[in-house]
Amino acid sequence: MAATISVVNNLTLDGVMQAPGGADEDTRGGFSHGGWAHAYQDPVLGEYMASGMTGDGAMLFGRRTYEQFASFWPHQTDGNPFTEVLNRTTKYVVSSTLADPTWANTVVVATDPTAAVAELKRSVDGTLTILGSGVLCRSLMAAGLIDEYVLTIHPLVLGEGTRLFPDSGSTFGLELVESVPTTTGVLIARYRPAA
Repeated sequence: MAATISVVNNLTLDGVMQAPGGADEDTRGGFSHGGWAHAYQDPVLGEYMASGMTGDGAMLFGRRTYEQFASFWPHQTDGNPFTEVLNRTTKYVVSSTLADPTWANTVVVATDPTAAVAELKRSVDGTLTILGSGVLCRSLMAAGLIDEYVLTIHPLVLGEGTRLFPDSGSTFGLELVESVPTTTGVLIARYRPAA
C-alpha cells in the first residue's frame, strides 16, 4: 500500500501559479492579475480534468487553498459533477491553524508537513492529488515526495506572481510522459521526476 502524490496546477509560461481562478483569489504581494486562466477554458481541458477525477484517492491541500475550495464547492447546487466528487472525497489538509473544518470528509494533518505527508504516502492507497497549495508543493518538492506533475501551461506571461517552482537553486529533472494541446493554446503536460 502506497499512494502516488500528484500536483495538478495551472501555470503561465513564466511559471506563475498565483490566483488562476479569480480576481480576489490570492492578492498577496499586491498581485492584481487574478483570474488569468478563465479565458483559456475549452472542452479539451474540461474533459481532461474531469477524467482525472474519476479514480481512487484523496485530495491533499494547504490551508489557504482548502479554505478557498471549502467556501465554494460544498455550496454548489447546479449539478456540477465536480461538486459531488469533491464532497465525497477525503480531503487531507496540512495545517497547524485550521480548526473544526465543516466540509465533509476533511481530515486535518497538524504535524510537520513533510513527515505527515510521507506517512500519508505510506498508509493511503491511490493518488493524493494536490491542487494549488504552492507552499505545500514546494516543501514536498524539497523532500522528494512528489511523484507526478500535471501542469496546464497557459500561453501567457505575467512577469510577476508566486511561481510553482522556487528560485532556491534546487535542480531536478522531469520526464514528459504525456502532452495534450487544447484549442486555446494551453498545453496539458504530465511529468514525472526523471530517474
